[in-house]
Amino acid sequence: MKILFLTDNFPPETNAPATRTYEHARCWVAAGHEVTVLANAPNFPTGKIFPGYKNKLWQREAMDGIAVVRVWTYVTANEGFVRRSLDYFSFAVSGALGGLFLPRPDLVVATSPQIFTALAGCILASIKRCPFVFELRDLWPDSIVAVGAMREGLLLRSLKRLEYWLYRRAARIVSVTNSFKRILVSNGIPPEKIVVVRNGVDFRAFAPGSKPAELARDLGLEGKFVAAYVGTLGMAHGLDSLLTVAERLRGRESLVFVLVGTGAEHARLEDTARRRKLDNVRFVGPVGKELVRQYWQLCDVALVLLRDAPLFRHVIPSKMFEAMATGRPIVLGVRGESQEILEEAGAGIAVPPEDSEALAEAILKMMDNPVLRRDMGAAGRRFVEEKFDRDRLASEMLDQLRCVAGRGLR
Repeated sequence: MKILFLTDNFPPETNAPATRTYEHARCWVAAGHEVTVLANAPNFPTGKIFPGYKNKLWQREAMDGIAVVRVWTYVTANEGFVRRSLDYFSFAVSGALGGLFLPRPDLVVATSPQIFTALAGCILASIKRCPFVFELRDLWPDSIVAVGAMREGLLLRSLKRLEYWLYRRAARIVSVTNSFKRILVSNGIPPEKIVVVRNGVDFRAFAPGSKPAELARDLGLEGKFVAAYVGTLGMAHGLDSLLTVAERLRGRESLVFVLVGTGAEHARLEDTARRRKLDNVRFVGPVGKELVRQYWQLCDVALVLLRDAPLFRHVIPSKMFEAMATGRPIVLGVRGESQEILEEAGAGIAVPPEDSEALAEAILKMMDNPVLRRDMGAAGRRFVEEKFDRDRLASEMLDQLRCVAGRGLR
């Protein structure tokens, strides 16, 4: 089977869409299929092209058997609604045009969070007369409204119409949460065309282990209790509550908060921490995948946080699975399906989103109970091994793609 996959995030970028697409595609190649990924030059989230790449009209590379084609886009940092929208739309145009020069696939897959990538995939599938599969990672544009970057109005209504037009055009929708499926069905999308393949983790790559001594020494964290947030520092994550907790707990001299990553809120958060003289907060900045694994092992407790918005009750931050695979207990500030998973696994403590008092209490409980941390970390590891193995989930999605491609070829 020949699969053409459109995504505007792909390694060496390290965010959740890039990781999921790469690990799925790698498994599909290992199963004997031809996978071509159509992407842009890696630049997320800083808007700076990664070393070794250029923002060219067309460039090719091979990555673990995956054929990767990169096209030109308008590049900007992950901040500012207008600039980011131009980035998204430019990839839709470049992707649709670039895809015309690729051999006809058996099906086209395009992934969100933003729908312009899906639009390009739908157009290409129509031109190449093959099925279109929409991988639904986020309810966009609802997520823009949830973080306050967009208001209700004509533009939002137009984007919503485009979103549901794409759902109706898709031969199959692969949702990453059960909640997304329920929302689509309640809005008239037939349930039989929607399947759920959740995010997972390569638990062989993310493994439990002792703290990396060299990394702890380099950061001055030897003998410290590390509460770490690893991921995008964005508008969706409500990280002001974390700084409030750091201020509240500054008397605990052995406790250090480490934020690994960057994003639209990075500069503001770092400035806030500086003004409040929060010496117990360290901003590391973006790191590569190998270092991400070490930072999970460095932490004593993982913080998984989102803003207190109704939409975010339907998402599952993929960093949960990386933390659990590494055997680290979680303090979760997310309601809904994420909380259900955490409680089923027994892998951490759930607190109300953006509730700094509850967050502080949970961190102190973890800090003062090493046996609790050990047991929750071990429970999380067992849980992802049983239910969230990335290879198994990639095979589940591949079965759906085979089914769709088979119908299209008859």
